Amino acid sequence: MLIKQISVFVENRPGRLFEITGVLRDAGVDIRALTIADTTDFGILRLIVDDPDKAKVALRGAGLTVTITNVIGVRLPDSPGGLCGALGALHESGVSVEYCYAFISHSNDDAHVILRVDNDEKAVKALASAGYSFLSGDKYYR
Repeated sequence: MLIKQISVFVENRPGRLFEITGVLRDAGVDIRALTIADTTDFGILRLIVDDPDKAKVALRGAGLTVTITNVIGVRLPDSPGGLCGALGALHESGVSVEYCYAFISHSNDDAHVILRVDNDEKAVKALASAGYSFLSGDKYYR
């Protein structure tokens, strides 16, 4: 239920995202999901990839600042209120969501969301108690 996420510090300049994805391409790393949050000068690129350790080595080898963090992958109903229900379960348990992002699943019945929270264990317990299922890193890793 915990998935390794790669975070990369990115200078906000033309072509930088192209360069970073080229490093991953050249290393044979497949991107499964991504999000980027930026400011005027820099951003944080967050990725779910098929080989987090290989991605970390390749990106650091290219001189980038990289970290791996655990995130929670949750399977939600693909219907109005699906995300709201999961967030409600976390709120009721006192879990704070630092950020989240969604990505397309291969199913028409559910949606996939990545959550970074302040307490993984408490969040997993709250979501499981509310009937949510989790994504496994094994589904995304080679």
